[in-house]
Amino acid sequence: MGCLLKQGGGLYPRLRIGAVLLAAGEGRRMGGVAKPLIKLQGVPLITRQLVAMSGAGVDEVVVVTGHARGAVEEAVRGYTITLAHNDAYAEDQQRSVRVGLAALDGAFDAVFVALADQPLIGAGDLTELIGAFKKRERGHIVVPIVGGERGNPILLDALAQARIRESGINTGCRQLIEREPDLVYKYETTNARYGADLDTVDDVEELARRTGWRLELPVPEVAG
Repeated sequence: MGCLLKQGGGLYPRLRIGAVLLAAGEGRRMGGVAKPLIKLQGVPLITRQLVAMSGAGVDEVVVVTGHARGAVEEAVRGYTITLAHNDAYAEDQQRSVRVGLAALDGAFDAVFVALADQPLIGAGDLTELIGAFKKRERGHIVVPIVGGERGNPILLDALAQARIRESGINTGCRQLIEREPDLVYKYETTNARYGADLDTVDDVEELARRTGWRLELPVPEVAG
């Protein structure tokens, strides 16, 4: 007997997937550089993330702005996204997560929480995480684990989304992961792209040396 296929001719039903793309950080360790605007081979990192999400079939993307708001918004002009501004972006990243979740339109089976400064994430990496989300037997937050270290992006199911939206100001993804490990499904993988981000100028220079790719830093901004 053959397999009974579900919606759309696949083994799993089609999920409604959202994404919160965090692009609000001050880039303190880079002297005020707006990291989403770092160019890799001439393309801003935030643009690469949006292309990856489109390729992975993400239904809605909320870009959360903060530092360098005008420049970031200009970079994503022309893309079909939702913009949400965190006016307290200097306080902590978790507030940006809640701002982004609140801006999503309707209910989602799963929501990516992604960082705009990850240079290597592509559509295939997001699709891999969606597959892990569908196949998991437990947990409400899918976290990629590379060499024992936690990577990004992560995926939240409906319960985890609600917990974060309804929580106080001191609870976000990181707090849920650390305080309630039973909520977490650790997706063990050798995909090192989940662990690559750009926090310092040294990180940028090392990636350029290792890959031979051209990376360009935007002019630092002292105010968003």
